[in-house]
Amino acid sequence: MNKVIHQNRIKHLQKAMQAAHMDICLILDRENLLYYTGLEQVECMAAVIPREGQPQGTTLWLDLSWIQANCALEQIRGYHFPGKSIGESIVDIIKEYGYPDPIIGFERYFVGFGVYDTLRKNFNEQKFASAAEIIYRQRAIKEPDEIEKISCAAKAAIAAMAAAVAVIKPGVREIDIAAQAEWAAMKAGSQGTPFRTQIVSGNKTLLTHPFSDEKEVKAGEIVLLHIGARYQGYTAKLCRTVAVGVIPEEQRKIYSILREAQQACIEAMQPGRPVCEIDLAARQVIENYGYGHQFLDIIGYGVGLRQSEFYPMIGKPFRYSLERDMVVDVLLPSIYKPVVGGPRLTDTLWVNQDGVVNLTEYPRDLIQI
Repeated sequence: MNKVIHQNRIKHLQKAMQAAHMDICLILDRENLLYYTGLEQVECMAAVIPREGQPQGTTLWLDLSWIQANCALEQIRGYHFPGKSIGESIVDIIKEYGYPDPIIGFERYFVGFGVYDTLRKNFNEQKFASAAEIIYRQRAIKEPDEIEKISCAAKAAIAAMAAAVAVIKPGVREIDIAAQAEWAAMKAGSQGTPFRTQIVSGNKTLLTHPFSDEKEVKAGEIVLLHIGARYQGYTAKLCRTVAVGVIPEEQRKIYSILREAQQACIEAMQPGRPVCEIDLAARQVIENYGYGHQFLDIIGYGVGLRQSEFYPMIGKPFRYSLERDMVVDVLLPSIYKPVVGGPRLTDTLWVNQDGVVNLTEYPRDLIQI
């Protein structure tokens, strides 16, 4: 681990905190801990970052020596549970910084009630604020080391896709196809799946977040393969659709439309382009074929430490622009038409100075078995 990379990220965060008049930023989420401290294997830990000065970490005393040896933070203390909780240890650290009435920034989604309750009993809850936008905007711009890790994850995801396609046939269970995909990804360097592998067939392809189970693939169905891989904390993913035998002609048409819409989206992507315009490029294709009312308002998300980052999102409601060295996925949703809807097509794309690089390059036409 290069400690300087993570320490520079903390300095960047501190500048943003000063601009936002935030005294403390509290980091508890595993992904943000990895981003700012370099720790992948971490449980029961928090990082407390002041607007200026040295950040401090607190962790379960049993892990203290390992954390101290592998963490970018210079100051780490242990707490002895159940005599002291992680929330109480965080309170101690914040008080030591000496802010009389601190404005404390929180991640948006990952603070447990026990920690929050301890903090509000010790500090003015009216001064609690969201640090989410500061954090996720910083994470959105990838450094060269991050691009390399996402690329490694992408190679593993591609290997998983090829392995899954090779075993699809009528009578095979979804979960057995998923097992082949996950094993192939790990052999190719993946260190785990960023989400439950989604190899699903039939009517399940219309679900928003389906997962593989014991259902058997049948002739005349489509099989949706949404596969991800993870390397040193960073993710990549792709989605393809397989036709098993003869499928309804409208399903083939819908996939062809999605293929055309994704290509229009890719061609529109460049640094400085508002994401709503990128969405429009895809949406116009969908609308021209009469399916606009069956297509979602968000077509892509950032990709990095999460498979779907909270910034950027590519969709009709958003007015911010793509920036160089963002990594995003498109085209996320299907055309949601009962019975015949469900095909999907997604890739992980790196936005660079020339446009985009498809990190999950794999044949994008409908796969016929």
